Amino acid sequence: MKTGLCLALFSVLPLLAGSVRIYQTNSAGDELDVIDPATNKVVMKIKDLEAAHGVTFSPNGARAYITCEADSSVWVVESKDGHLLSKIPLSGHPNNIAVSNDGRHVFAAIVTAPGAVDVIDAQTLKKVKTIPVKGNAHNVYVTPDGKFVVVGSVVGKSLTVIDQSTLKPAWDIEFGDGVRPIALERASDGSTARMFVQLSNVHGFAIVDFKTHKEMQRVMLPEHPQRGQAHSEAPSHGIGISPDGKMLWVNSSLASGVFAYSLPDLKLLGNVATGSTPDWLTFTPDSKLVYVANAGDNYVSAVDTHTLREVARIAVGEVPKRNGTVTLPQ
Repeated sequence: MKTGLCLALFSVLPLLAGSVRIYQTNSAGDELDVIDPATNKVVMKIKDLEAAHGVTFSPNGARAYITCEADSSVWVVESKDGHLLSKIPLSGHPNNIAVSNDGRHVFAAIVTAPGAVDVIDAQTLKKVKTIPVKGNAHNVYVTPDGKFVVVGSVVGKSLTVIDQSTLKPAWDIEFGDGVRPIALERASDGSTARMFVQLSNVHGFAIVDFKTHKEMQRVMLPEHPQRGQAHSEAPSHGIGISPDGKMLWVNSSLASGVFAYSLPDLKLLGNVATGSTPDWLTFTPDSKLVYVANAGDNYVSAVDTHTLREVARIAVGEVPKRNGTVTLPQ
């Protein structure tokens, strides 16, 4: 990595030193890497965590919740030092994970047929409910206002919305292809405006109006540049809205990189080459950097969201996929 890239990185992160961490799971490894975005170095490893899948955090940043595929559990660790607090058994094999806005509940997607979402009480660290959904559950999210849980299914080719007040499914929408990652857009009143939904075998994403429960349109990513190939029927896997709400970032395995769109108009801003099979992405809280996990190259790319340039590469474990950002408690 060129020295200029490192200098550029330090110039945009003076306020983040020591307070923010990027947690990177390694789906084919047995440890999780923790990156300090102020230095772009791995500063901690959580070991003996085989086949970690999803990661999320308590609202105060004190805890990390990690789904472990090897033993079908959720690991609860202290985010500052990685100290293991608990391993919570689940009802089946897990995929991704989310936490309620008030921190009371943790939601783990269960991909084991017929599919469900396990609900964990964050105080007792016990599973308190299993919510059946349509199709094997893959990725799970909490809406900006905290009122709903959104879960997608690859096998079921559907998306289910769960009412958090009742912990029961409220509505669902079916697609012609499997539902992959989802990004939720915040409306001016704090509710969910649109959902940007990635689908199997689609090099792009569907746009769903959350209030009408209807698909509005589909946006296809540019066919060029083409630097790679699709894997596991997922030509585009990994999508997210910057914390300031101004940009939508979309991974592309075909481009071996990430595309940037402005919001709310969805104007294409450009494309950044990162690495083979970009699988997930996460942002620094100030929206200045996006971190892209390159599953085919075993490194994470740090991309400057203003200049649309890769500014650093961080070597991590085997087949990095899901990642997340936490602001550590003071």
